[in-house]
Amino acid sequence: MYNLTIAHLYPEQMNIYGDRGNIITLRQRCAWREITTTLIPVMPGSSIDWQSVDLAFFGGGQDSGQALIAADFVEHQAEPLRRAAETGMVLLAICGGYQLLGHYFLTHTGEKLPGIGLLDVHTVGSTQRLIGNLLIEANWGTGRQTLVGFENHSGGTFLGKGVKPLGKVLAGHGNNGQDGSEGAVWQNVIGCYMHGSLLPKNPHFADHLLELALQRRHGASATLSPLDDQLELAAHNTMVERLQH
Repeated sequence: MYNLTIAHLYPEQMNIYGDRGNIITLRQRCAWREITTTLIPVMPGSSIDWQSVDLAFFGGGQDSGQALIAADFVEHQAEPLRRAAETGMVLLAICGGYQLLGHYFLTHTGEKLPGIGLLDVHTVGSTQRLIGNLLIEANWGTGRQTLVGFENHSGGTFLGKGVKPLGKVLAGHGNNGQDGSEGAVWQNVIGCYMHGSLLPKNPHFADHLLELALQRRHGASATLSPLDDQLELAAHNTMVERLQH
């Protein structure tokens, strides 16, 4: 029987627009397959053995919540988390969590807030918010797939050469509303602006993350048994059709 350890970064401060639903989805999809999961909440000041973590989630938060945890994240978690990511730990970060993985956030007032530089991205704040449903086309090695979510951010994120986009925007704004990209990927680290919650709306993407985590922990031959996702995919496809038309 397989087992996975999942870390949830700052669940009290960084949990907006239903981001906690991503953790619920990951654990439930494991439970249906009789995969045992251990959940580790990462709180301010926590000491975490990141090498024991297979999959981590870092949600978004209000600006006030993000300000409360930013220094703690940089000081206590950045380096051990980076070492785990370099050895294949899976990390999904959304909105504020995504921004903190980059080099810096330049606010619209000119204040430069440091990130940890795990992803080769930077974010520039604006007085204009990018809000609405978001549809992208992505490809993580199994052919073209669609992802749907909800975005609400004032920061525009720009990618460097060390990352590739998660996908191409088909409807909505994405990273910055300018270049048609959404999200950033480096190794098994994925950042994006897709709230909503993301994973309940995209079970195929949830399984992609779980399979990466399983293979890191249990070897390349570890695979997921199929689930009946008829209802989940019907809801997903309804949103795709709505946003395309």
